[in-house]
Amino acid sequence: MKLNDNKEKKETEQNEIVSLDSTTVELSSIVSSKCSIVNTKNTKYESHNKVELRSIGTLGEKVLHAILKQYYEPDETRHEIKVGSFIADIVSDEGIIEIQTRSFDKLRKKLTEFLQFYPVTVVYPLPKKKWLIWIDEETGEATKKRLSPKLGFVYDAFQELYKIKPFLKHPNFHLCIVLINMEEYRYLDGWSKDKKKGSTRCNRIPIDITDEVYFNKNEDYLQFIPDCLNDGFTSMEYKSATRLSLRNAQTGLNILHDIGAVTRIGKQGKLYVYKRT
Repeated sequence: MKLNDNKEKKETEQNEIVSLDSTTVELSSIVSSKCSIVNTKNTKYESHNKVELRSIGTLGEKVLHAILKQYYEPDETRHEIKVGSFIADIVSDEGIIEIQTRSFDKLRKKLTEFLQFYPVTVVYPLPKKKWLIWIDEETGEATKKRLSPKLGFVYDAFQELYKIKPFLKHPNFHLCIVLINMEEYRYLDGWSKDKKKGSTRCNRIPIDITDEVYFNKNEDYLQFIPDCLNDGFTSMEYKSATRLSLRNAQTGLNILHDIGAVTRIGKQGKLYVYKRT
């Protein structure tokens, strides 16, 4: 696959905004007509193997974000609505939907204002299975896609959720974690010998949605506790059950304790012992 656009063009086109019905953006070269969002939770998406660089790496709004926005609200008149001092991704009769793919710290000011007056659902997409495609910027060639050995789980959300921890208990706050099989395009511009470590993510193309997990009240956060864990567990046991690093496991338990989903009932050496509330 040849990608003729150079890096300078990629940077200068970053301000373009995606329009799902715009032929100039050429989303049809990324997602086939069968990928059109329909109002069903069983929708599957297909992506082409050949994608133009300008279509996957130079859009002001990334493809994953644009597709999810259309998925959760097909009526585009409800997209990008000004609410107070900020622009909401979606405003519907049920409230505001914000689709956030990363950098939850940027949500704090929005949530401070929105939650005073409206129910807000934050949609956070996570990869369940991920196929990697590497793009060589010098030759303009892309590798064949390769399935990453890492599987994604809802527990992977903790690092971002910690950034908005004070908002999670607000009665108007709702969370939806969407697990998606996707293709991820990355530039070979990293610092390692093979240029993969520290590389830049170009875009992510959804293939299908495998699950949507909703958190509407404090008790719903018990979904973050694996069924295999009996009460009286430590962060080390939680780490093993969730396949997280110890640091991320402790971050997750910190969040769940703050919400009230778990209670500390003692200590085992230096580690707290937890039970479900």
